[in-house]
Amino acid sequence: MAKMAQGLADDLASTLLLASDKGVLVAPAMNVRMWNHPATQRNLAVLRADGVAVIGPDEGDMACGEHGPGRMAEPEAIMAAIRARLDTGPLLLEPQAQVARGVLAGRHVIVTSGPTHEPIDPVRYIANRSSGAQGAAIAGALRDQGARVSFVTGPAAVPAPAGVDVIRIETAREMRDAVEAALPADAAVMAAAVADWRVVNAVPRKMKKDGSGRPPTLDLAENPDILAWVSGLDGRRPKLVVGFAAETDDIVAHATAKRLRKGCDWIVANDVSDGTGIMGGTENAVTLIDETGAEEWPRLGKDEVARRLARRIAEALA
Repeated sequence: MAKMAQGLADDLASTLLLASDKGVLVAPAMNVRMWNHPATQRNLAVLRADGVAVIGPDEGDMACGEHGPGRMAEPEAIMAAIRARLDTGPLLLEPQAQVARGVLAGRHVIVTSGPTHEPIDPVRYIANRSSGAQGAAIAGALRDQGARVSFVTGPAAVPAPAGVDVIRIETAREMRDAVEAALPADAAVMAAAVADWRVVNAVPRKMKKDGSGRPPTLDLAENPDILAWVSGLDGRRPKLVVGFAAETDDIVAHATAKRLRKGCDWIVANDVSDGTGIMGGTENAVTLIDETGAEEWPRLGKDEVARRLARRIAEALA
């Protein structure tokens, strides 16, 4: 990646890459600290700006014993990315132009992802354990189905997929504004783990202990309910609105009630209780709930969950 970004050609592979006018797809895999290093991220940004397509890396256990982003994407996902890009003709396109001639060609889908951070002071914030991996996988799967994807993401632990329009936000209110700006859309997949509350009395300087032993009082206010707002739009409501329900008990009952309360078409429910390893992990076990009932899916990698959901969305919009 470093050689490609700098145009170095001192061996056969790098020479071929520099001499070729064909499209390039890279599937990086490396130690988590190597992946997160600023130099790697700079090179990645250069490659994406040059039109190089990127698949992965995934988050998980690696041969070196580390855990985190850097694990090579699954071979099936790499093959799917190759097939989707071969369908477009040349691979060497600006990321926003990498739209496959798939089932969702000509459709626009909004995907929200990751946590939101609600500031307490410049150092501290309220957040949750969402990595953003499932939302990023869904955005990539919808892209592979041919959709134009507006990807509204909070401060996630995983990179955004290539070939989507990335809108980065921090707070719930910023996410709502970004979703509104992205409308109209054919579908909205609200996979973000939005903080329910924000701190009204956040301060511009770091809070200090005063020696009294008493913690500061935080005044909380409810954040905008983005899923309910999108579901209730008049005239601009997407044809299909998909919500997510991260529950710790009575999963189906709570998620079913949430679907009715929010007014969305589908709810993707999952169990994030202690011991499941789902929130922040590489796998998910979901139940898809719509007006006809609940369909339980087996525990799968988040990329496969995303592909299944994207196919169902494509069928619904057909």
